[in-house]
Amino acid sequence: MTRAFDLKGKVAVVTGGNGGIGLGMARGMAEAGAAIVVAGRNAQKNEAAVATLKGGGATASSVIVDVNDEKQCAAMVAHAVQRHGGLDILVNNAGINVRKPPHEISVAEWTLVLNTNLTSAMVCSQIAYPEMKKRGGGKVINIGSMMSIFGAAYTPAYAASKGGIVQFTKVCATAWAKDNIQVNAVLPGWIDTELTSNARREVPGLHDRVLSRTPAGRWGTPQDMAGIAVFLASPASDFVTGASIPVDGGYAVLG
Repeated sequence: MTRAFDLKGKVAVVTGGNGGIGLGMARGMAEAGAAIVVAGRNAQKNEAAVATLKGGGATASSVIVDVNDEKQCAAMVAHAVQRHGGLDILVNNAGINVRKPPHEISVAEWTLVLNTNLTSAMVCSQIAYPEMKKRGGGKVINIGSMMSIFGAAYTPAYAASKGGIVQFTKVCATAWAKDNIQVNAVLPGWIDTELTSNARREVPGLHDRVLSRTPAGRWGTPQDMAGIAVFLASPASDFVTGASIPVDGGYAVLG
């Protein structure tokens, strides 16, 4: 079974991989043997993440990328191929949120969130596809959210983008199965990250409500994302595709 989860010789790109969920997943895959490309807009955070990964013995590099720029996404994939020899795993994790009710969010804000969270996943996956096909297969892991399942008054664009991620995942899974490329989505619950720290400041009582509803009785941590990343990136999941898997301490099962 150890071999089923072995990522030695594999190359993974993680967008938004310089912190939070992205870095938690990157660390898990690195510990399983994958070379990691940390992709993000902030050069300082990128380098800090690479230092963390290398400190654990991993092969890692970083690339500055704004996922809303198609040329930068292409350069990101090219970096993985040129620096590490190919691309086997893509984690579409980059994302933002604008917390406003639907009657207050502007078209510009809506468009920015949809482009960053959903359109970028399409663009990066399109660019990664031929490189994975050359390698005889690959893995795409799209990061959805519990908001792929639920609605919330202050997440109109975010929820729409994450619902779209689930459907986009299913489409890619069916289209690319013949190429031995598995495409799955992870739906994180309330994970303790910079993004959710902002939510706790902006939404009164959120922290206690999350604890009371989550059967596990705690917020998740970025490290809780490591195991699912390794599973979906490894041969262990070769017959799993088109799935959307909650990682939420049981939050979603309460309906």
